[in-house]
Amino acid sequence: MDSTAPRSDSIVAVTGAGTGTGIGRATARAFAAEGAHVVAIGRRSEPLKETAAGHHRITPLPVDITAEDGPEQIALAVSQAYGRLDVLVNNAGIVRGGALGALTPQLIAPQIATNLVAPILLTQATLPLLEASAGVIVNVSTAVGQRAWPGNSVYAATKTALETLTRSWAVELAPRGIRVVAVAPGAVDTPIGEHQGLTPQQSAAVRQWQLAHTPLARIGRPEEVAWAITQLAAPAASFVTGVVLPIDGGAVVA
Repeated sequence: MDSTAPRSDSIVAVTGAGTGTGIGRATARAFAAEGAHVVAIGRRSEPLKETAAGHHRITPLPVDITAEDGPEQIALAVSQAYGRLDVLVNNAGIVRGGALGALTPQLIAPQIATNLVAPILLTQATLPLLEASAGVIVNVSTAVGQRAWPGNSVYAATKTALETLTRSWAVELAPRGIRVVAVAPGAVDTPIGEHQGLTPQQSAAVRQWQLAHTPLARIGRPEEVAWAITQLAAPAASFVTGVVLPIDGGAVVA
């Protein structure tokens, strides 16, 4: 991305953008509010329409990123609609908890497919567009991935792998003018617990544990993560690459 280009010239693609009160939806709206044209990607049409409601710069694109032709569908749709891509936000992720003795292929495979394989293949599919615009890739990891996470080891492992990809791609793609960064959210007020299948009591217990291990003693908001994503992707951050930024109220350093 030209460091002098206005944000209104930017074309942004955000995966996992349909989850209500989620980071993807907040990120799509944050970019749109700054004047970017945003392609909001997710599996289901209705939640994506809710993301775009009242935001004329957001275009829903219902595609399953784990489908065999999903990445190519997305790259083609963006290319046909805009002819370029300035920012790719690999945000989509799922959690399927379980202790080591309880893990099954049915719990493991979807997490690897969504959290790790899909970002690789989507980034690969959109690479020509990103190179043409000297664009930015933003990966969404998790702060807890930098520490032990008993009972959620596969999710943490996929996100830690995404951080390794961030650093590796930053070096590999720098000669092609592409920056690669990541954010690592901590305890954020999203419905990920409900999607994991936790009961309200279990979710409350998780929140209490998170609060006890967060020095700022509160839960973050999706908008706070979205702000960090937009700032890392901004032209003013043109000398920043390979960084994984924790947005966790101090949890990682505590």
